[in-house]
Amino acid sequence: MSVVSASPISVREDEPFAHPALFYRGLPEFLAAAVPFIEEGLANGEPVAVAVPGDRLAPLRAELAGAQARVQLLDMNQVGRNPGRILPAVLLAFAEAHPEANRVRIIGEPIWLGRSEAEYPACVQHEALINMAFAGRAAEILCPYDVAALPRSVLADAELTHPVVVEDGVPRVSTSFAPDLALADHNRPFPEPTRPPMALPIDAARLTEARQLAETEAYRAGLAPGRAADFALAVNELVTNSIEHGGNRGSVRIWVEDGHLLAEVRDAGRRRDPLAGRRPVDPEQRRGRGLLLINHLADLVRVHQAGDGSTTRIYLRTAG
Repeated sequence: MSVVSASPISVREDEPFAHPALFYRGLPEFLAAAVPFIEEGLANGEPVAVAVPGDRLAPLRAELAGAQARVQLLDMNQVGRNPGRILPAVLLAFAEAHPEANRVRIIGEPIWLGRSEAEYPACVQHEALINMAFAGRAAEILCPYDVAALPRSVLADAELTHPVVVEDGVPRVSTSFAPDLALADHNRPFPEPTRPPMALPIDAARLTEARQLAETEAYRAGLAPGRAADFALAVNELVTNSIEHGGNRGSVRIWVEDGHLLAEVRDAGRRRDPLAGRRPVDPEQRRGRGLLLINHLADLVRVHQAGDGSTTRIYLRTAG
């Protein structure tokens, strides 16, 4: 297999941001494309980060040899378990940590075999939002997809969210590129809980009651004290955001399902900013941190918006 072009790939030559998808078949093809991409970035003086599933990291370190010390290597199973955390905590954080660089180069693989049915729509929405978050920035983010393992529907979504696809070392413009369509297509209603949830109407007078309910249910679900506190804090932030922006009335439901403790808040509000909660914020900033904090605490965050309002679900694993 020939390797991916090391030069920035974009639909327009004057566009500083490139966001190609790399279609590869198994680990050897991944390494054959990723290593030259990394090495040419380093040769150009570009800061390089790689966030991929953990089983890719050891072979990649071996191939990079002495160069690995100059690359930030991250396990996407950990840093990107919640797709809503990848933009603020990995991609944008890395770019903003290198303001002196003319360009940054990142490999980010958010979708792999083993992603759950609940996680997948959030992954596609993440890929679509990269185009908005990095528009005008001098960066190249290469997103690998293992075509030998992933279904065709996943590859079709990759064509929607990436302006360029690289396959067998050859870049081509994606004629299907339509990130807004990908966002809309995965804005789907959630299935109802498989067991009756604990439910509570919420308004400004019930904020403390909602947090206490979250803490009680977290301990009932078997979460360790630290994670129970995380869940209670995430629910508190979600309910506070609903009170401030969702018409001051809504509902919260909490239940256990498929190894996760879930909380869902419904209200009449709608998020106007698709990147809310996905940008790093100044540590001194006192407001506008709630959604970002929720993405940091939860193992998964899903949002469904409809004409009558919004529904947000957060997931924390009950074990591990």
